[in-house]
Amino acid sequence: MNCCYSIIRITILKRCLAATLSLSLVAPFAPAMAQPTGLPSMGAASSADLSPALERQLGEAIMAQGRRDPTFINDPELTQYLTTMGRKLASYAPGAVPEVEMFGVRDPQINAFAMPGGFIGVNSGLIVQSTSESELASVVAHEIGHVAQRHIARGMTQQNQTGVIMMASLAAALLTALAGGGGNLAMGVAAFGQAAAINQQLGFSRDAEREADRAGFVMLTKAGYDPEGMVRMFSRLMGASRLNEGMGGGAWASTHPLSIERMSDVQNRARNLPSERYRDSDDYWYIRAKMRVIQGRDSVSLRTANQQLKDEAHRLTGVQQSAANYGLALQAFQRNNLSEAQQFLNQAQAGGRSSPQLARLDIDLAAARKDNAQALQLAAAAVKRWPQQRALGIAYAQALQGVERHADAQAYLRGRIKQWGEDEPGLYQMLAQSEERNGQPVQARRDMARYYVLTGAYAAAESQLQQARNMSKDFYEQSQIDVQIREVAARLAEERELLERFKS
Repeated sequence: MNCCYSIIRITILKRCLAATLSLSLVAPFAPAMAQPTGLPSMGAASSADLSPALERQLGEAIMAQGRRDPTFINDPELTQYLTTMGRKLASYAPGAVPEVEMFGVRDPQINAFAMPGGFIGVNSGLIVQSTSESELASVVAHEIGHVAQRHIARGMTQQNQTGVIMMASLAAALLTALAGGGGNLAMGVAAFGQAAAINQQLGFSRDAEREADRAGFVMLTKAGYDPEGMVRMFSRLMGASRLNEGMGGGAWASTHPLSIERMSDVQNRARNLPSERYRDSDDYWYIRAKMRVIQGRDSVSLRTANQQLKDEAHRLTGVQQSAANYGLALQAFQRNNLSEAQQFLNQAQAGGRSSPQLARLDIDLAAARKDNAQALQLAAAAVKRWPQQRALGIAYAQALQGVERHADAQAYLRGRIKQWGEDEPGLYQMLAQSEERNGQPVQARRDMARYYVLTGAYAAAESQLQQARNMSKDFYEQSQIDVQIREVAARLAEERELLERFKS
């Protein structure tokens, strides 16, 4: 699908994003045809065909299945970092924007994409290949620009054969995944095998891209990022497209909206602003190093990442050097070489340097050495210092479980569930584990059901609730569970009805 940096993805999550806007450098493109030309700059989008509420519901349905994609990065540190950035940018968006939900995808391509309802995915490759936080933020801001202008809804509701087929294919695959109960990914992948060719025919006009550029630029600058970050990112993308001419980059460059005109527009806007240097956050460098490690899936990419991190650890100073050593520690930890991981972590912490990411790895190393008391001590100190860091909160709950303090773990987890709501489904899973160990099997299954509902596994949720009802001897509790079972069935029926609507 065409947007300013788009790529056709072949796994279930990206196929489920057949309705999305994407960013890419390598795939061949057909002429843009889905978005009508002549959109008024920053004009209001019509919601007649796909209301914001319906668009959000569709996005949630896609995410429920997409979270089981093997390339989905289930990492609280990354998710919190990206979501904080996205919501900061969205707070300066022109017009109303749905609450932005960010997530990471394990893929080395420089890519990001916006889904219906304000869900935005960011490839690990985009983070790793960026050279500053402002460059990364510029791409996120552009995608939020598409969300603010409701370009996704417009593209999805085009009355042409391609749009109809695209929506029907998307809905069919999601329905297939729902029917799989526990989430048979192979069924969903098969359903989208024929949709890949269709995706290449979808695109957005130059006017729509300019709208997203301008909205993104406003957000970027008002949020305090360096506007030159967008200039540098556009320049890098255009250069990469020329290098990829043999792989379809030439065709993309001749038809895709990313053009000299757009590049000049962004340059002129940046030139007219006073020069103000933005300081990259420490979090950016640690998350960037972590993504370099996470995206390596084979021996060649792992060796390459290792060499790059060693080069940076030798060549750079300050937080960038610390982040490189942190990446090396993560790699050693992945290999279960705990002594080497501790050595690199010590180097990353040299000079008294600290960060939530370093603290989390320190806790993980203690737990891996079976030193549960030390893990709990480190986690307690970290949570006290960085109380809003979700990864540390999760680590603290795990440390409590590690020393068999399940009642304390339950109390702490319930507090975090009230604080973080449905953003962290795994908290319910952890809570259920402590409840089971603490002799509360009925409540454990009810909380596991909540976990399954939040991750879209409705059949598994219903099974847990039925088990809970059979275990309970309390009439009042059984009545409560009956209500939950009906709610799960209603939610499943509602989602099926939504998808059937798009399928037809």
